Amino acid sequence: MKQSKFVTFAIMGFVALVFVITLSNSLFITIDSGEQGVLFKKFGGGLDIENPYDQGFHIIAPWNRMFIYDVRTNEAFEQMAVLSRNGLTIKVDMSYRFQPVKNKIGFLHNEVGPDYQNVIIIPEIRSATREVIGKYLPEELYSTQREAIQDEIFQRTSKSVGEKNIIIDAVLIREVTLPETLQAAIERKLKEEQSSLEYEYRLEKERKESERRVIEAQAKADANRILNASLTSNILKDKGIEATLELANSPNSKVIIVGGGDDGLPLILSN
Repeated sequence: MKQSKFVTFAIMGFVALVFVITLSNSLFITIDSGEQGVLFKKFGGGLDIENPYDQGFHIIAPWNRMFIYDVRTNEAFEQMAVLSRNGLTIKVDMSYRFQPVKNKIGFLHNEVGPDYQNVIIIPEIRSATREVIGKYLPEELYSTQREAIQDEIFQRTSKSVGEKNIIIDAVLIREVTLPETLQAAIERKLKEEQSSLEYEYRLEKERKESERRVIEAQAKADANRILNASLTSNILKDKGIEATLELANSPNSKVIIVGGGDDGLPLILSN
């Protein structure tokens, strides 16, 4: 009898072990860092929207199901062909960063599901891009208005997906490809505008240099006028005598004739 009971318990234990191993993926759930889970209770009221599960180890009933979401910021890329305001086709390469609203994945799962990027984000990005770029000319997208266009696409997309508990962190226009003939024409126009600006800069520089020279000449003329007004013949003679005396003191041999020069100034005869 004891041996029979032991065999029975052994068989029951083995069956239980096989059962636990078989259902281990359903019983033991590990949520990694940067993830959250939302639990569907088959016999307990359905989806637990209000209480998402944080990272770590969790034990759940085998008949329940855990849906795990990556709540970190992710980046995706999108290529589009859109029409500009004048009807030309423009190819746009874009990227965008997104993530679910943390602690709201229950609502996201209930309303949209795990494929929210294809269901919500991509259609909204495409729609906003077509609407915004359709208001601009190709040359504006190619040069001056790219940041404004980029920001408007971001604002529209962020508002629409935010209603579905999704965050758009940024929308970036990485590259714009125009028809070759149009791109060449725009580049020529930009080059001409740059040359015109450079020419205007040179003219302005020359004008300022001319003004500087006029001011400098006027200052010299004013200085000479003041100097001439202050000089007299006696002052000039006195300065001439002082200069002659300084030359007389030099070591070079010379002959000084006092009163031999013009206006009675000393005359210096040097060897």
